[in-house]
Amino acid sequence: MVTETAGAETRSGALGQVQYWLAVIFVAGWSGVICGGLGFQFAHWEYPCPLCMLQRYFMMLAALGGAYIVRKGMNGTIAPRDYAVGWGLAIVACFGGGFTAWRQTMLHILPGDPGYMGAVFGLHLYVWAWILFAAAITTIGVVLSFSYLTATTAIPDVPHRMAGKFAIGFLALVIVVNIVATFLLEGFHAKLPDDPACYQFFHDIGVLKDGCVLPAAH
Repeated sequence: MVTETAGAETRSGALGQVQYWLAVIFVAGWSGVICGGLGFQFAHWEYPCPLCMLQRYFMMLAALGGAYIVRKGMNGTIAPRDYAVGWGLAIVACFGGGFTAWRQTMLHILPGDPGYMGAVFGLHLYVWAWILFAAAITTIGVVLSFSYLTATTAIPDVPHRMAGKFAIGFLALVIVVNIVATFLLEGFHAKLPDDPACYQFFHDIGVLKDGCVLPAAH
């Protein structure tokens, strides 16, 4: 009985809040990464391909895993099963996203291949996505290895739940922007083209008169 009580006290401290804060960072972090992709899309006029968009969707799904935990914490308590559900969803999403990013990396692995879209510090966005998905799975695994110490059931109101509300609101905004951006890219069509060259929606309604082709085709 003494050991159980001591363990509960340990989990109620800063160490016990690690998993909750990791969930908040997970939500805000993946939302920020997606914003980086949107920055390339809107600022540099680089149109994401289907594989690029699929990676974004897996990022959103991973963030929703963290959001599940954060949302449960807004009630003031989180049951151990809630941590398990949230991190399980996040791991599955990161695995799917990592495989998609690996697939796109392999498509451009040959020497001389310029890759697709822009690069950051010499690496294309899909390579960074691959790295981030792998790092996320590793981080979750490490934290869960100490889950008895890092998974408190009581979540304070300030600043924990306030930060959680901000992170979830940020994610919701990012999801809406991506839905709109995807619709503009696809237009009134069933799927994205393999190499998008414009916002097809504006071509479909007649705003763009010269067709929707890559500059290299001219």
